[in-house]
Amino acid sequence: MARDGSRLGAAFLGSLAVLLTLATVASGQQSDAAPETGDAESPTYVGSDSCFDCHAAETDDWTGSHHDLAWTEPTPDTVLGDFADADFTHRGETTQFTREGDTYYIESLGADGQPTRWPVAGVIGIAPLQQYFVETEPGRQQSFDIPWDTVEKRWYHMYPDDHLPPGDGFHWTGPYKTWNSRCAECHATDYTRNYDTAERRYASTYSEIGVGCEACHGPGSAHLEWAAMEESGGNYSPAPGMSAMGLTIDFSRGDPETEIQQCASCHARRGPLLDGTPVPGTPFHESYRLSTLRAPLYHADGQIRDEVYVYGSFLQSKMYEKGVTCSDCHDVHSAEHHAEGNGVCLTCHSPAGNPDFPSLKLAEYDTPDHHFHPVDSDGAQCVSCHMIERVYMGIDGRHDHSFRVPRPDLSIATGAPNACTDCHAAEGPYWAQEELEKRFPDSAHRGPHFATAFAAAQQGLPDASENLADIAEAASLPAIVRATALELLLPEASPELAGRLARLLEDPDPMVRANAIPLQRAAPPTDMVTRLLPRLEDASRVVRIAAAREMLAAPVARLPDRHAAALDTAMGEWQASLSATSDFPETQLVLGGIALTTRNPEGALAAFREAVRMDPQLVPAWSMIVRLKAAMGDEAGARKSLDRALRNVPDDPGLAALAAQFP
Repeated sequence: MARDGSRLGAAFLGSLAVLLTLATVASGQQSDAAPETGDAESPTYVGSDSCFDCHAAETDDWTGSHHDLAWTEPTPDTVLGDFADADFTHRGETTQFTREGDTYYIESLGADGQPTRWPVAGVIGIAPLQQYFVETEPGRQQSFDIPWDTVEKRWYHMYPDDHLPPGDGFHWTGPYKTWNSRCAECHATDYTRNYDTAERRYASTYSEIGVGCEACHGPGSAHLEWAAMEESGGNYSPAPGMSAMGLTIDFSRGDPETEIQQCASCHARRGPLLDGTPVPGTPFHESYRLSTLRAPLYHADGQIRDEVYVYGSFLQSKMYEKGVTCSDCHDVHSAEHHAEGNGVCLTCHSPAGNPDFPSLKLAEYDTPDHHFHPVDSDGAQCVSCHMIERVYMGIDGRHDHSFRVPRPDLSIATGAPNACTDCHAAEGPYWAQEELEKRFPDSAHRGPHFATAFAAAQQGLPDASENLADIAEAASLPAIVRATALELLLPEASPELAGRLARLLEDPDPMVRANAIPLQRAAPPTDMVTRLLPRLEDASRVVRIAAAREMLAAPVARLPDRHAAALDTAMGEWQASLSATSDFPETQLVLGGIALTTRNPEGALAAFREAVRMDPQLVPAWSMIVRLKAAMGDEAGARKSLDRALRNVPDDPGLAALAAQFP
């Protein structure tokens, strides 16, 4: 099948047409490309209660943990906030918190700007804050951004410096605060969003609220069969892909990646490829697209900046490189550390070391000779220097898990922060660098760093591409660093660069392979297609989808049957991921771009309109609407759309420049 010079899967185009149509017309049709849910022989979820009798110790540890209480029903036992006719005023708007019997209410401004009273539908977390969500319309749950500080016992606003009025995409009623799509899957077990694009409604489902046993160990029905067989003396025969004990994931093999990727499914800044939580044991890159170390999520040296949830940091660390897993430091059931204070680090970093990690240097670290601070002071804590803390959600401190050595010299070179001047701000980075040079004169933790190349690229400085290409090719660097270098190279892509880095399409790490693919759009068309065809059959979904995206515009009229089938499959996976996230404004931008590539201006307009309906401040979508209408000869419509855009985003320089074209 040929379409505008590109060979596309018929199923993809058909389903895409449905999505683009439903972007603005509530026709009641359903997309026929929902992800598969498995066959009748798949194990089913049975609930955490089914685990308690046999696993009493683990149950005791888990009960009352952050995982257990990640999401609870609103009851007098779970609600910690003051709902006794309390109120909180932010920027002149007063929110009231009340209670009638066992029903809790929040009264505040809704999406229409009118005061509305909602019953609390769910409770989120326990410490150091507790948040609440309400159901603003049938099935749609929105997380409220005035949480309860469980330490100081007060209401507070998570974004005190931001003006987020009703109608703003980041208002608590907007798409970025929708509990169903942005939060719930990591606070529940077996969660599916189930967004109906036509009706613009959710019919979300779950097996259990809170992070239950099966959220990590997988559906338990087959495991119960195994246990019954063990008790009766029978022989249990696991189905293909199941562990010997009837579970979808096997933590007993001693494979660090199994555990780390399971934890990462929630503890990561990532984009979903599926509709809801994958079955435990599913490889991370089959389910998610991990964010690179790009701004504004990370500083140029890879330190955390925005809320990135650990995994991207940990992948940069020597800990990860040496095989350390989450459970080496954290109890997986209570989520607490195995020891207090420096004790958790001293389990390995001591004169005795740890036989599990024989490459460790045996030395005394918990001493002023190493940390140069009074014993038991804040400065003497390992985390103060090697796991900087940043505060999110107003009061929630999170530690950087890249376990880095302080580099004040990189602060000087790139503006990234460092642990020394976190405390010694008045002295500054030059002082800190001099102190480190005096105290550690022969340190190996200095010298060239990817941060300088990343900072140069982010600032648009010339001649950054050569350094970035060297970083991308450096197998000794963490894969997430190399993938970031590839992403930063995109504006400088050329046929020569595409040829030089083509071998990274076969890199062992799926993140590198996925980020190497877009560079090939600069290659000669024949070379691009030849290089990308094998990636349509890649072992990782994130790579297959990346290849499908680039093949969308490939000038290919016909492919051999094997490659044609692989293209159809990869295109179908991409379409399914778009369908699953069609409630995201950013997905609507992608759909609009696809429609433009396939020369479907009406479909593009539909997608961009849906994007600004969801987020009225989404400037790229407004710009495309204005330009498309002008290109289609509807100059009056273009002016009208531009006026609407400027009402929503009056200070945007891009829109102001666009307005100059329509006097």
